[in-house]
Amino acid sequence: MEAGTLCRPRQRQVLFLFLFWGVSLAGSGFGRYSVTEETERGSFVVNLAKDLGLGDQELVARGVRVVSDDNKQHLLLDSQTGDLLTNEKLDREKLCGLTEPCVLYFQILMDNPFQIYRAELRVRDINDHSPMFRDQETVLKILESTAEGTAFRLERAEDADGGLNGIQSYTINPNSFFHIKISDSDEGMIYPELVLDKALDREKQHELTLTLTALDGGSPPRSGTTTIRIVILDINDNAPQFSQTIYETQAPENSPVGSLIAKVSAGDVDSGVNADISYSLFDASEDIRTTFQINPFSGDIVLIVLLDYELVKSYKINVQAMDGGGLTATCTVLVEVLDINDNPPELIISSLSNYVAENSPETVLAVFRIKDRDSGENGKMLCYIQDNLPFLLKPSVENFYILMTEGGLDRENQAEYNITITVTDLGTPRLKTQHNLTVTVSDVNDNAPAFSQSSYTLRVRENNSPALHIGSVSATDRDEGANAQVTYSLLLPPHDPHLPLASLVSINADNGQLFALRALDYEALQAFEFGVRAADRGSPALSSQALVRVLVVDANDNAPFVLYPLQNGSAPCTELVPRAAEAGYLVTKVVAVDGDSGQNAWLSYQLLKATEPGLFGVWAHNGEVRTARLLSERDAVKHRLLVLVKDNGEPPLSASVTLHVLLVDGFSQPYLPLPDVAAAEARADPLTVYLVIALASVSSLFLVSVLVFVAVRLCRRSRAASGGGCSVPEGPFAGHLVDVSGTGTLSHSYQYEVCLRGGSGTGEFKFLKPIIPNIQAQSSGRNSEENPTFRNSFGFNFQ
Repeated sequence: MEAGTLCRPRQRQVLFLFLFWGVSLAGSGFGRYSVTEETERGSFVVNLAKDLGLGDQELVARGVRVVSDDNKQHLLLDSQTGDLLTNEKLDREKLCGLTEPCVLYFQILMDNPFQIYRAELRVRDINDHSPMFRDQETVLKILESTAEGTAFRLERAEDADGGLNGIQSYTINPNSFFHIKISDSDEGMIYPELVLDKALDREKQHELTLTLTALDGGSPPRSGTTTIRIVILDINDNAPQFSQTIYETQAPENSPVGSLIAKVSAGDVDSGVNADISYSLFDASEDIRTTFQINPFSGDIVLIVLLDYELVKSYKINVQAMDGGGLTATCTVLVEVLDINDNPPELIISSLSNYVAENSPETVLAVFRIKDRDSGENGKMLCYIQDNLPFLLKPSVENFYILMTEGGLDRENQAEYNITITVTDLGTPRLKTQHNLTVTVSDVNDNAPAFSQSSYTLRVRENNSPALHIGSVSATDRDEGANAQVTYSLLLPPHDPHLPLASLVSINADNGQLFALRALDYEALQAFEFGVRAADRGSPALSSQALVRVLVVDANDNAPFVLYPLQNGSAPCTELVPRAAEAGYLVTKVVAVDGDSGQNAWLSYQLLKATEPGLFGVWAHNGEVRTARLLSERDAVKHRLLVLVKDNGEPPLSASVTLHVLLVDGFSQPYLPLPDVAAAEARADPLTVYLVIALASVSSLFLVSVLVFVAVRLCRRSRAASGGGCSVPEGPFAGHLVDVSGTGTLSHSYQYEVCLRGGSGTGEFKFLKPIIPNIQAQSSGRNSEENPTFRNSFGFNFQ
């Protein structure tokens, strides 16, 4: 039975003609092979590679495979040699029964490009079965008044073989009364008839025994025999007669067991026992005897098993009626089996792949064939898959369909698809078959790792411990497996290729954790940048980069450093303060710096200790040391101040500096070292003492020479001068100004008018009055350009 098919891809019901979509079908002369039944497994059929014109390697590359129509693997293809072999012993009688010729249809499928070749295998019969009669003895009752030439039909023998190996003739043993006549039936088979050659006489012989032999056409021929026992009856005028010689009826294949299929009726005009008629099946095959049963008295033919239209579409039943005298008559009952929609469509997978690589073009996933054993509308089929799937269902040849991708698939969007192939017929009610496929999209390395941020900023406090975890970078890959395994590595920044990155940081290649390899020093390196590369393990590997900026956070690890006054172990610097200084007078300024930054470098100043508390004060923010009140004669001449410089870090660090202040009435008062300083110098290393003494001697000589030179020049100019700011009639020095410049630690420049008192035994300086710095000096128009300037060790300018 051939069933029409309808295909509805994606629920669109469309009638398809069998289009050759990229499919080749062999011509009618291609692919006809044969093999003898009962040959051993592995028997050679044909070299398929040669027949297809393919090389051995091409056979494997194109994935050539063989698929049978009945979904049974009768044949086996050796992909190495290209030989097509039998996969089992083939029994023609089991495969095809009495059908001749016995042909098994199969398909040859090839990929790249996809092709289908239709082929057939004919199973040649061998004479391995002998004819057999159903009964070993048959009793035939004949009236002695039967006319010569009357033919009596006999039951035929059966032979499982077909064709020439089937039954070809019948013979009977030689006798003077009967001979065998062979007749052909409309079913294409022969049956024997016993023909009367000579009138019978019951008084001479009331019974005859004959041997009927059936011969097949094999070489050598096989035979089967049965005994025909002929009983000669007395004269009985009338034999039974059927009302019809042929009965025709129909029976649906879903008729229940016990259903009445037909009723035959025969009559006999005789009376008495000779008019009693019984019915029986005559010359019935095993199939008919196991399917139908006849009531011997009523002639009702009933069903004893279910009918199957797909197996047998019609039956021919021979019925014999026999009266009490042994006379018989026959009729034929023709039963047509009506098809109903009792078979759901079948879906036979020929080729299936549950995996498809992503981004692949149109790829064949499955090749399958559909069939329906019903007929007519019951055998027409619809084939479709779900909507909104990136797959196509395309018809091919011989009810074959191809399931393929519509285009490239993206595993990252959807990694798995569940496809339901539905085949439904057009019968009433409709029957359907569904086949579920799970298609997994295999990963291709088409996604580079992606960092969670394009740039990272990490902060690490200086003086960290080595191998400190300072942060992490993270990248993810949408692929899977090895294609998603990310490894990290460091990259030198292009703008600073000389950065010793390998000695600064390291990265865990597996998880992206960053570690500082050594202690960082903010004062040496405040920040640095580098790149991180994330690469997957695909082939080829894909990668991406991110920028990492490391900021070194300052720690309070540097104590303040005092720049002025110097604390280098040499003789301390003594600051001179006139006793006439007013409150707030700037004595000096402590200058300090801190190597840290931010609040760690914010410095504050504090007077920790003073010889006379309350006389001096230190401004907390700028380190200026000023007088806190007016000086008096009762104040000591020498003062020692201890100033603390402290930063604002946590914890705070500090440094201290000692200031020596000398209160003077005039700048002519000789400078005397403080007792504790002298004691410290005395305890100093002898070599240091010697060096200091030598340096002091040289400096003293140079200073005396300069003073003498200046005194001489001043005396010469004083004689020529016409009046000055101070009259010194007899002294060796003329009146002049003392300039206290702000070049040192003082924030402003100050000038004092000084003169050397004549006749003074000590030659000390006396301060007259301060002059406003800079501005008053410029406006007064003094002869500053004419007077040479001399800077003493205290920062005063003498003119």
